Amino acid sequence: MSVPAAAWLPAGTFKDQVVLITGGGTGLGLSLSRGFAALGAKVVVASRSREHHAPFLEEAAREGWTVEAHELDVREDAQVRERIDDIVQRHGRLHHLVNNAAGNFVCPTERLSINAWRAVLGIVLDGTFSCSKYAGRHMIAAGGGTMLNVVATYAWTGMPGVAHSASAKAGVLALTKTLAAEWAEHGIRVNAIAPGPFHSDGAKQNLWPDEETEERIRRAVPLGRFAERDEVAAYGLHLCSPASDYVTGECITLDGGLTLAAGRMFPHGARRRERE
Repeated sequence: MSVPAAAWLPAGTFKDQVVLITGGGTGLGLSLSRGFAALGAKVVVASRSREHHAPFLEEAAREGWTVEAHELDVREDAQVRERIDDIVQRHGRLHHLVNNAAGNFVCPTERLSINAWRAVLGIVLDGTFSCSKYAGRHMIAAGGGTMLNVVATYAWTGMPGVAHSASAKAGVLALTKTLAAEWAEHGIRVNAIAPGPFHSDGAKQNLWPDEETEERIRRAVPLGRFAERDEVAAYGLHLCSPASDYVTGECITLDGGLTLAAGRMFPHGARRRERE
């Protein structure tokens, strides 16, 4: 089976390498999981719901990919340590970590409860920290590895209704750059991708639940469309591959120019009248 996200790298790019992907059974995480597996990696997906794993495990069995799945709540530091130690003990080492687990919903800040705030920061920021810390210990001992964090453009632009998620993602972006600087001497590269709107059931439900909102967002994108998940995943795979061996501490924006829109003087498609 052809996996579009994997089409831009040579076959076997990640052959026999071990990758842990949190939230790897659905959405963007699934596209990344499929891409790593198609390129030869041993893929470990982890998320809170076992139901999220079934479709990927079934596909892996058909394709002959090396895949396993585990329940994991990244908010639980002890669970994270136990899972990562187990992966390294069974597979010998961990080459790549993808921090993709997330939680988000739109809520006006004045109505946002402290429990909701803590839930999102716990998954996104605390979870990324715990996974990175324990994976990092093994990567330091092994002499290197890569980490990929999934953030969002509103981490630096802001967006109404996502104070919790924006704050968490901004923290992850700062952590990305900090770990890249701190762990470069150990051969560990840490990068991030910041997707704009892309086709995803979760995002549609939480961020653009009706056609009017979806169309309004689409019109704001200079390229005039949402991304496909595999387009976004392809850049994540590239950042983890040898093709990006000299790249660390970077955040690649994949939003069709959406964050540039505020700087446009003229409406999309309009042409400036030349002075006579």
